[in-house]
Amino acid sequence: MGSDSTDATADELSARECWERLRAEPYGRLAVIGPDGPVIYPINAVVDHATIVFRTTEGSKVDAIRADPRVAFEVDGWSPEDGTAWSVGVTGSAHEIVQMIEGASAMELDVTPWQAGPKPIFIRVTPESVTGQSFRRIDRRDAAGDTT
Repeated sequence: MGSDSTDATADELSARECWERLRAEPYGRLAVIGPDGPVIYPINAVVDHATIVFRTTEGSKVDAIRADPRVAFEVDGWSPEDGTAWSVGVTGSAHEIVQMIEGASAMELDVTPWQAGPKPIFIRVTPESVTGQSFRRIDRRDAAGDTT
C-alpha cells in the first residue's frame, strides 16, 4: 500500500459524494436503540429518493425501531489502488413502510436480504444528517511503528 503515514488528516465529503457512496455500497450497519442500549446490525440497503430502505422480518431490530425510531446507518469502503478509505454516516428516523402505494414502490427496489427466509417488512430511514470523510489508509507496519 505504501501510503504516507505522516498524513493523519481526513477530508470531509460533500453531500453529493456521501450520497454517491451510499448508492454504490449496498452493505452497511444499522444502529438502533434497544432495551439495553445501542445495538448494531449488518444490513443491505438501497437509496430511494434521498432515503435508505432495507428489508427485514419481525424481531429485535423492528421492535427497537417501533419503540424508538432514532437510528444511525454507516457504510465504509476503500480503494486499494490509491489507499484512500472513506466512511459515510447517516442519522435520522426509521419507519415501517405500511402505506400501500409506498409499499408497492418499495417492492420494486432491488433490496435483497442476506439471510434466507421471508423478509416482508420494509423499513425507510429518513436522514436528518448525512456526513462523510475520506482519508489515506496507512500500512499496518506503519501503524505498529515498524519502519523496516
